[in-house]
Amino acid sequence: MFTIDYATDQDVRFWLSQDRHIKQSELILKIRDRRCYIIKDNDTPVGILRYGLFWDECPFLNLIYFVEAYRNKGYGTKAMRHWENEMREAGYKIILTSTMVDESAQHFYRKLGYKDCGCLILDNSPLMEAMEMFMMKRL
Repeated sequence: MFTIDYATDQDVRFWLSQDRHIKQSELILKIRDRRCYIIKDNDTPVGILRYGLFWDECPFLNLIYFVEAYRNKGYGTKAMRHWENEMREAGYKIILTSTMVDESAQHFYRKLGYKDCGCLILDNSPLMEAMEMFMMKRL
């Protein structure tokens, strides 16, 4: 059975084994602020989702990640819908995310109704390999 709940201190070990983009000290703060979700299948952790607030006012999805065996099975869509509904209920009108232009995640987000809304070119890399594209969705 699929469940998605706020992450707790008991999830830190699993989380850090899956997320190489966050320091433990920052993760603890996100858990405290309820900006991390743990996704489970029959009580087994299989995925993670975390977000922050862009300009301190717009939810920005930082990461959604699943253990390989649980990819392409609809869990990501369910987790995103859950997060989007929570953001809508909290009164937000727009949500954001981003992905590198050469990553397939952009297709996933587009299927969920996200629209391209800009990019950031990162220094010290070939142009296309270092372009972060931003996507938004109106709730």
